[in-house]
Amino acid sequence: ASTMMIMDRRIARHFYNPGEGGDALLWQHLFWFFGHPEVYLIFMPGLGFISAIIPTFARRPIFGYTAMVLSLVATGFLAFGLWVHHMYATNIPELGKSFFTAASILIAIPTATQIFCWIATLWTGRLVFRTPLLFVLAFFAILVIGGMTGLMLASVSLDTQLHDSYFVVAHLHYVLIGGAVFPLFGAFYYWFPKFVGRLMSERLGAWSFGLMFVGFHLAFFPMHLLGLQGMPRRVYTYPAGTGWDQLNLLSTLGALTFALGIALTLVNAFVSARRGAVAAADPWGGGTLEWATLSPPRMCNFETVPVVHGRDPLWQGAPAGMPDHVSGLAADAREHLVTTVVDGRPDSRVLFPAPTPWPFVAAAATTVLFVASVFTPWAIVWGSVPVAVALIAWFWPRHEEAAKALALEKKA
Repeated sequence: ASTMMIMDRRIARHFYNPGEGGDALLWQHLFWFFGHPEVYLIFMPGLGFISAIIPTFARRPIFGYTAMVLSLVATGFLAFGLWVHHMYATNIPELGKSFFTAASILIAIPTATQIFCWIATLWTGRLVFRTPLLFVLAFFAILVIGGMTGLMLASVSLDTQLHDSYFVVAHLHYVLIGGAVFPLFGAFYYWFPKFVGRLMSERLGAWSFGLMFVGFHLAFFPMHLLGLQGMPRRVYTYPAGTGWDQLNLLSTLGALTFALGIALTLVNAFVSARRGAVAAADPWGGGTLEWATLSPPRMCNFETVPVVHGRDPLWQGAPAGMPDHVSGLAADAREHLVTTVVDGRPDSRVLFPAPTPWPFVAAAATTVLFVASVFTPWAIVWGSVPVAVALIAWFWPRHEEAAKALALEKKA
């Protein structure tokens, strides 16, 4: 979609120009076919954070793990069939809108399944209330509200009235901040001791959480009311006498409170990195493999590659008679064991390439190419040269690595 837009502007291709046979609505279809699944993909890492944090502080494995994973996969598929619910105010046929309404409501089912699995895990566990868990609990309170307003906006009749109003702004922030930002802060507190080797202050963490939670609701809940009162988004000023002043002031105070909570986390991280309590290898009592290494880990992570026998290997341990680590790999090369996909049985050995800066150079050159192509079509021609050089240098065969791989093959 962006490439077609650049071609319209730079070389007069007219994909979106109705005067030359194009279609302006095509841009919306292409944009939202990307943009709506992208909203779900933004908070899918957050769902992974939640699934890692909850078992640790509930002191039990995830309830309904298989159902939760299948629901996550279903969310990924269904997310590609909802994009038109951003376009109800256009001249799309009414029958088509009804199908997208049904699909938009249907995606609530896998999302709710995941939430119920997490709640069941908390309900049946022995909770340890530490800062990461507080952010997880906030995730439930905020995302559920955002999901409910999403179901409201899935209705064609209501969405037509609320389209481009502050109700939509409120819904977006409840979903994205609740589903992505709060889990991200929980993950930051959770893995900080593993990265840095020191624990963050629980008192400052609780204050930061409280300011962020209260500030968020003060900032964005009034926007639901403003949207219902007709306040449009993307307009920077409004005439006096609309009655929106007090709620806007409340939102501003809430945003400042939210920012203060974020600043407190940054202060907490800066101070704790220097003077925080020294973290043990597993300060939270977690069951996943990263807590089996030192805090922070050594460059090699593990002296020997561990054998995992379950989703929570530190809680489950190796069955009697089963090995707990991989033996026989080369100690002087970046050699790794490859297993079969289905049952994890040893299959082959692979030699990883040596570290190289060329992947980063290729990524940077590609970024420059696409950014420059916005301003001139010649960027595609000349920008391809450094990309090609970086890719050739990246994949150019290295004789010493090939010789080492051959020697290890013969040894095996």
